[in-house]
Amino acid sequence: MTSQKINFYCVTNKEYSFFKDLPYNFAGVGKEVFSKNFILSNNLDNIFYKEQYYSELTFHYWFWKNMIFNLPQDSWIGFCQKRRFWLKKGLNENLIDLSNLKNSILLNVPDHWILKSYNAAICEPIFLDNFSNTKLIKKGYRSLLKDPLIFFDKKKRTIKLHFDMYHGFGNLEKATNLLDIQDREEFRQYINTSNKFNPHIMFISRVEIANKWFEKLFPWLFRCEKIFGFNNLSGYETQRLYAYLAERYLSFWFRKYTKFIEWPIVTLNKY
Repeated sequence: MTSQKINFYCVTNKEYSFFKDLPYNFAGVGKEVFSKNFILSNNLDNIFYKEQYYSELTFHYWFWKNMIFNLPQDSWIGFCQKRRFWLKKGLNENLIDLSNLKNSILLNVPDHWILKSYNAAICEPIFLDNFSNTKLIKKGYRSLLKDPLIFFDKKKRTIKLHFDMYHGFGNLEKATNLLDIQDREEFRQYINTSNKFNPHIMFISRVEIANKWFEKLFPWLFRCEKIFGFNNLSGYETQRLYAYLAERYLSFWFRKYTKFIEWPIVTLNKY
């Protein structure tokens, strides 16, 4: 079986020298000046002025509006970030650094994806039930007042609780109310029962899947803007609110609408 190439797009707000060694398409967002080989998101149909609130979604929107229609619908694309890269299966992420990164990153569709008819991959999940009770009291006291059992029952430490603690109490619930009706109640059930999600707004999929995802994601986020706006968004908790919302919705949407596989990534914190 011949492996099919994945066209990867790595979104970054800084240009690093090691990028030139990676066979990726690089997209620059933010205020930095990038060299000519970077794809920029401040032209054609764009939301570049929202970058500080949308982060890497600034490029995702540009890609959807200006580039995706030029690609074959059955071809494969993938998105990653400046510090996070998709790995070949079976590698120990703790042993990956700049010296072996080029030989460690995923470049082609694994044969068993085709054999199993997978049409998408999302990051392996992170779990939300292992934070301390001290943190719960400090950041989640409003949730505790509503349901004290959260303190004792880790199954109640859900996506919604985590979002309420770290990205504005009630914000995820308000955003859920603006989802399309076919997803709204299922997503509400998901965030109130699941204690894990697939992070980083990173995915690999066939082009037709990516297009459907963006068709759902951005209209929803634009509706959310009418509630949250931009003026009161600041700091870690809420400045990137629209990216945080997309991150939670991605976990749900790909579960519902694709045949997906969870796949490992490596995070490089030092370079």
